[in-house]
Amino acid sequence: MVTEQFKKKLDQFLLAFGISLMLGIMILGQDFRDSLGTAMSVIMDPVVGIIGADNLHIVLFIMASITALYASLIQKYTINWDLMRNTQEKMKVFQKEFREAQLSNNTALMKKMEEERKVMMEDQMEMSKQQFKPMAYISVISLPLFMWAYHYIKGLEVATLVFPFWGEQALTTPAVGPFQHWIFWYFIVSMGVSQLIRKALDVGGV
Repeated sequence: MVTEQFKKKLDQFLLAFGISLMLGIMILGQDFRDSLGTAMSVIMDPVVGIIGADNLHIVLFIMASITALYASLIQKYTINWDLMRNTQEKMKVFQKEFREAQLSNNTALMKKMEEERKVMMEDQMEMSKQQFKPMAYISVISLPLFMWAYHYIKGLEVATLVFPFWGEQALTTPAVGPFQHWIFWYFIVSMGVSQLIRKALDVGGV
């Protein structure tokens, strides 16, 4: 039977590991990203071998679907959505009433509402904490997969994908700003699949 102490230790480990990955990618640079991508090759290269290197868009689709499902489940069970909805609704009402008090120059009411603002700020801080925790969890899966794709595609001499309206494009060429075509495809797929999964799991809706 899993004890509460074990759950707490596992929770701390995953948070520390996720934060370490995020900091490593930002601070340690290209060498760390390549090392992370190489490490994931043990798992992902056989997957490419089964699906086929010519079907890299399917591999990216599967990756995006896995990360979208994982992220949605993490967010569903780590974020208090009722608190988030209630806090946002209270903030809307508060801002409207505070604006009316300012327009009517009701200093007594504004002073009273300043006390309410402090309480609401505490709720917003709690919301921010709840949103940061899933990010660390999600990075444990998503960042290694993403770094593998980056490392793998970078090593290909020619890899193309046919886009609507754009036609056939090399995956490593820029699509929008600094974002290469494979990253654009990955995020478009991830956003679409994520919306379907979040709808099915009733995640969010704030």
